[in-house]
Amino acid sequence: MTEHVKISFEQPVRVFPLDDILPSKMLSAALKESTKYKRIAASIAEVGLVEPLVVSRAKSGRPLLLLDGHVRLSALRDQGTHEARCLIADDDEAFTYNKRVNRLATIQEHYMIVRALERGVSEQKLARALDVDVGAIRQRRDLLNGISADVTELPKDKPVGTHAFQALKKMKPIRQLEVAELMVSANNYGANYAKALLATTKPSELHRPDQLKKATGLNAEQMARIEREMASVNHDYKELEVSYGDDMLLLVIASGFLERILTKPEIVRFLETRHPEILENFRSIVASSSLDQPVAKAA
Repeated sequence: MTEHVKISFEQPVRVFPLDDILPSKMLSAALKESTKYKRIAASIAEVGLVEPLVVSRAKSGRPLLLLDGHVRLSALRDQGTHEARCLIADDDEAFTYNKRVNRLATIQEHYMIVRALERGVSEQKLARALDVDVGAIRQRRDLLNGISADVTELPKDKPVGTHAFQALKKMKPIRQLEVAELMVSANNYGANYAKALLATTKPSELHRPDQLKKATGLNAEQMARIEREMASVNHDYKELEVSYGDDMLLLVIASGFLERILTKPEIVRFLETRHPEILENFRSIVASSSLDQPVAKAA
């Protein structure tokens, strides 16, 4: 017999006065000046509260303890709102709320804006809701114009910035796909990386090679040298990527064996006396294979 999953909150969404809601933490002045806070406040002012606050009841019934939605509550109060829709949790544990948030990827944001525009939402209303200017809405609307359909599938859930897409648009479809694969493999979606790959793209793979020369300020010889160096780096990277899995497996097996050896006091004393440098290497191997081991900072 299968057990039913117990719902940890009351299903009806209720409206409570903001004066009855007690925050569990205070927001800093710096947070209230942040872009995130301003965008949430602008969204609430334009379209209202989309996601209810999460609260729990005190034993006396009042006040309600706020578990999730401190920024929303602060924005509502700043805008003079007196009540808000709330989801009532059965306990006062806030750990499970808003702790694993999937940030909206750039391509997903593009689709969201296009869908909203198709349904009749004006560019001005979207700009006010997202706290950006109309030009930014149009740029995100046209994000994938000139981008190959195969390319959009690779980074569709990745944090690729609009500037990186601007760099991709200057390339022909085949080169776009190569660059997108490199960005995914390197897990680097920054604009600077995309611009570096653009700078090393052959003129025959660009829509307007004359514009690239003006933008970089490099002559043909310098561009050719950068292209060769970048091609060599990409080749080495792909070779390392192929062998990485096997190398990590061998490292984990060897590390497990060495870790068992280092639990033997007799062996450790022998190595400390006769071969301290080998003992140090063994310990380094064990430490380097641990997933919980923090990465050492460069001096």
